[in-house]
Amino acid sequence: MTQSGMMPAMTRQMQECVEACMNCHSMCEQTVCSCMQQGGQEQMQVMRALMDCSEMTRMCADMMMRRSPLAAEMCALCARACDMCAEACMSMPDDEQMMRCAEACRRCADTCRTMAGASM
Repeated sequence: MTQSGMMPAMTRQMQECVEACMNCHSMCEQTVCSCMQQGGQEQMQVMRALMDCSEMTRMCADMMMRRSPLAAEMCALCARACDMCAEACMSMPDDEQMMRCAEACRRCADTCRTMAGASM
């Protein structure tokens, strides 16, 4: 907090990470819906990674926005979840939705890794 009791403004880097997290969250949720429509054992295994990533990215964005002292650690964990989800999505290279989701996950993982190393 600043002397006036207000939180410092979010840095551009932090804003980009929050946006990447929210985009990834949305893409994972859309991909879960796509998996549910397709059914099958292969989709069920990917869905666990999608749901973990979706929850982590939402929570990570929330923690950054409220300047949680745990945000940097959460960003590191979020990057790991995003990497795992991207890898799971890449197991279905012929599925366009999966490929879009993998890309969103990779971008989010990159921004989260950067934020994990930054002072918030």
